[in-house]
Amino acid sequence: MPQIIFFAVVGAAAYFGYRAFVREAERVTAKIRRTEKQAANGTMGTLVK
Repeated sequence: MPQIIFFAVVGAAAYFGYRAFVREAERVTAKIRRTEKQAANGTMGTLVK
């Protein structure tokens, strides 16, 4: 019985850790794409002249 609880806790931690990793990876990817798009357009920041 303790083994089942242990593996359930480890599995839950792995699942939530993976979800957090994917969320962070998507955030970083979006930031990089935004930066590349600004570089391609020649824009600096978000101010409009």
